[in-house]
Amino acid sequence: MVITPRRLAERNRKEATPMARIRVGLLPTSSFMVGTLPVPKYADQEKTQFATDRETGAKLYTITLFFMEEGRAEALKITVPETGLPDGLKPGVPVMPVELFATPWARIFNGSLSDGIAYRADRLDLMAPAAEAA
Repeated sequence: MVITPRRLAERNRKEATPMARIRVGLLPTSSFMVGTLPVPKYADQEKTQFATDRETGAKLYTITLFFMEEGRAEALKITVPETGLPDGLKPGVPVMPVELFATPWARIFNGSLSDGIAYRADRLDLMAPAAEAA
């Protein structure tokens, strides 16, 4: 079974799953489109320290992509290192995340449980628009 972002979220809500990095499986028909330009990710709330990749030291950015598959679409915020952001990113441009992973997370804040999924990709590849690919 291919684990799409939606299926992963549903599975994690139904069962207690240990927090782990999970490779996101995409169908051949899956597509992504840039929703917003990348913005720097910060390590602190005061926004004085950039978040960096633990292995390479590259600055991290967050970008909103529209994920489309099997007649549905959803917005995903994906963290990508600066070295993985190609020139030419702008809203509406088709891209494909490479080495996309999902990490479920949970925390208690002010007595309330918050949970979600953090997405991380090694890089984004620019894709040819559908009209050009045909």
